Amino acid sequence: MHPTDRDRATDLDHDALRPSATDWDHPADPHPGWQRDHVTTYAATAGTDGHIWHGVPTLLLTTAGRVTGRAYRTALIYGEDEGVYITAASGGSSADHPDWYRNLLACPEVRLQIGADVFAAKGRPATADERDTYWGIMTGLWPAYEDEQERTEREIPLVLFERAQ
Repeated sequence: MHPTDRDRATDLDHDALRPSATDWDHPADPHPGWQRDHVTTYAATAGTDGHIWHGVPTLLLTTAGRVTGRAYRTALIYGEDEGVYITAASGGSSADHPDWYRNLLACPEVRLQIGADVFAAKGRPATADERDTYWGIMTGLWPAYEDEQERTEREIPLVLFERAQ
């Protein structure tokens, strides 16, 4: 069983979700393939190779698994507005929200890596008004989000991240 599969369950272990219980320095990376290649190259080069991917900026998001509390890392396209980092929980137009999004809902304390800068942050779903404001930014960066939204019945959430105080 791949480590991420354990966090697909719905039962929460609230003690495991304490940010202090999460080993942020040793996250599990995506299943083998292009996503893992992107994440490991980005991390190994401090973003020199990987921050810009197919012409768009990407960040590394590390969340605490909602069941295990284990750290999981993924790469996401992002936009920025006055120190707020914006991502889309598209999941490639899947019918379900991506695991990282469900983990974030359970534990909003995360780690972000943008280039060489690694820092603690807090994430939250955008409000309806914020989504209206930022959706154009995200589809401007990655027009395929419009196609992905058309192919799924769920509304693709946007997530806003701010540095932890």
